[in-house]
Amino acid sequence: MSKWRGRWLTSSNYVPDKEYFMLDLERIRQMTKLASYEAGEGKTYLPISKYYRSDFIGLALIKNFFLVSIGYCMILAVIAGYNAEYLLNNAHKLNVVTTVIAVIAGYVVLLVFYSVVTYIYTSVKYSRAKKSIQQYYIDLNKLKKMYDREEKKNFKKNTVRRKRA
Repeated sequence: MSKWRGRWLTSSNYVPDKEYFMLDLERIRQMTKLASYEAGEGKTYLPISKYYRSDFIGLALIKNFFLVSIGYCMILAVIAGYNAEYLLNNAHKLNVVTTVIAVIAGYVVLLVFYSVVTYIYTSVKYSRAKKSIQQYYIDLNKLKKMYDREEKKNFKKNTVRRKRA
């Protein structure tokens, strides 16, 4: 038998002090909550938090511009391909100026519509992300305070032991 931290040790009664080996269940809950957020909602919201609102919306509008332009050109190509025979037979009768103005007006209307939809969608997405991330940072600060309290507590214990020795 040997003595360990004020207790006699045998193979049948080995029980360490609760203070020395105790797990902080509240801290474990907090870490689990943070990890589940990072694995779930946080996967989409944490990257958004790296941007300012105007930058995030601006980037989405730039993407929207290119995608609408590509999509509109593809739609025009399909329409032109479908009506190719008519266009080739009546090319000399078509009013080119009116056709070009109609194509450009359709493009502008489509671009404005999708830009407004994109602006609203990204604004809502950004505000939801910020709200969610604020709660995440509040929980992260709680966890930091738990660690700081334990560190301060352990520091006091270690300084008291050194003074006694």
